[in-house]
Amino acid sequence: MTDYENAIEINGLTKKYDGFTLDGVSFSVPKGSIMGFIGQNGAGKTTTIRALLNIIKNDGGEIKLLGLDHSKNEYEIKERLAVVFDELPFHDSFTGTALSKMFSGLYGAWDEERFFGLCERFGLPVKKKLSKFSKGMKMKMQIATALSHNAELLIMDEATTGLDPVVRSEILDMFREYLMDGDRSILMSSHITSDLEKIADCVTFIDRGKILLTGYKDDVLDSHAMIKCTKSDYRDIDPGDFISARLSEFGAEVMVSDRAAAEKKYSGAAIEKTTLEEIMLFYVNRGKKEWS
Repeated sequence: MTDYENAIEINGLTKKYDGFTLDGVSFSVPKGSIMGFIGQNGAGKTTTIRALLNIIKNDGGEIKLLGLDHSKNEYEIKERLAVVFDELPFHDSFTGTALSKMFSGLYGAWDEERFFGLCERFGLPVKKKLSKFSKGMKMKMQIATALSHNAELLIMDEATTGLDPVVRSEILDMFREYLMDGDRSILMSSHITSDLEKIADCVTFIDRGKILLTGYKDDVLDSHAMIKCTKSDYRDIDPGDFISARLSEFGAEVMVSDRAAAEKKYSGAAIEKTTLEEIMLFYVNRGKKEWS
């Protein structure tokens, strides 16, 4: 068993396609934490995850998972990690019982008792074919299999998309339990930022193939803020001090990345806390600077 400080380390990851480039992506996921990986659809989240899993070959950069080289030590790594995709990767004719039989042959650490316990907890009938399952039930089945072979690292790609809030809340509770021993880690890619705001320790924000922000979630939320003001007051704000501004007939909302500096310089303005969703939205529109 390797000793490692970061469950995932990515340095300078590059992958070129026609019309899209993953451009020098670098971030790390500290051991024992949940990293929220956010960005619009098409921003590069899935490409990054596919590169991590060695499904696609990177054009440049280094990737380490659990302290090991993602390519040279691929088989050892895959024994120790679990992946949940947004679409069910199992054939519709399978049942839960058949899945358990299959996975017990694939994973030395497969825990049948835990798997059936999770199926019972999730209300999943193990003798029913997956073709009869709803989308939420299929996702729960994927998560039950992912959490049943003692994986140290869980990688989720848009796993809560399309699920109702009750099911999403139930799944987030499962992840909290999974992390309780302190040695397990999660990379959770999602554009549902409210889920990540509830559960993530760290966030990494990717847009158009580039990392714009990475760090502890509370630090990101504390350093960013929204100035709310009239249009005439907005004209007095230096464009170099903000990311972008949303203008309406009622006034302006201006996103800043240095809250302390803004409070000092614009002491008369209303400066409010912001959310991950707003941060993402204002960065995505940074090229326009002003938008409505």
